[in-house]
Amino acid sequence: MINKVCRMMVISTSTIYGSGFLEYIREEIQQFIQTDEILFIPYAQPGGISYEAYTQKVQEAVKDLQIKVYGLHEFEDKPTAIRRAKSIFTGGGNTFLLLKTLYNLDVVDCLRETILQGTPYIGTSAGSNITGKTIGTTNDMPIVYPPSFEALGILPFNINPHFLVADPNSTHKGETREQRIEEFLTQNDIAVLGLKEGSWLEVENGDIILKGHLDALLFTKPFQLLSILPDNSLLSFLQ
Repeated sequence: MINKVCRMMVISTSTIYGSGFLEYIREEIQQFIQTDEILFIPYAQPGGISYEAYTQKVQEAVKDLQIKVYGLHEFEDKPTAIRRAKSIFTGGGNTFLLLKTLYNLDVVDCLRETILQGTPYIGTSAGSNITGKTIGTTNDMPIVYPPSFEALGILPFNINPHFLVADPNSTHKGETREQRIEEFLTQNDIAVLGLKEGSWLEVENGDIILKGHLDALLFTKPFQLLSILPDNSLLSFLQ
């Protein structure tokens, strides 16, 4: 189900409570990519941050690990930069903007092929959303309209990052995250993984393993809800 040479860290969030940007996960990233260079894709632009400032933010987070960060926006020939990258990291922000920009630059297929050929890939939030089949379960507002909601399609399901279990004592009457995913499943036959903050997936050797200290929730159609515990493979739940 997963290409055996494909290697990805699909991370719910870049920042957890009480921790700086990438602080809680950066050693795991270093160990996973096993290289001294990252090609960073900054196009999700959280808060409208510039490509240059976003790339510098990542560089500052990993500089004492002796990792050099290059922004994809710096290269004129972007497909070649992707194919030659030692590792690739796509940051969080707005998923619609990220995917639209990747389509506009005509690098979606190139990025998919490069990952499937074994280049280590790291995604956080929006960068994780695009590893699934579609971006239909992002939490972001559609501030732009990409040519398609179809994403890289490397994972055989969709991601819902920053997943929150509803507080049963809350007086808030808006839809819960679970209700929104259930609505998605009424119109789409695509499983959805609710990935909580502080959790991530490691895709390696043809398997998908949940990492971190929290469970993840797998929503499938007909509507079923399964709790996946850390260090377990998701593949056994997707048969």
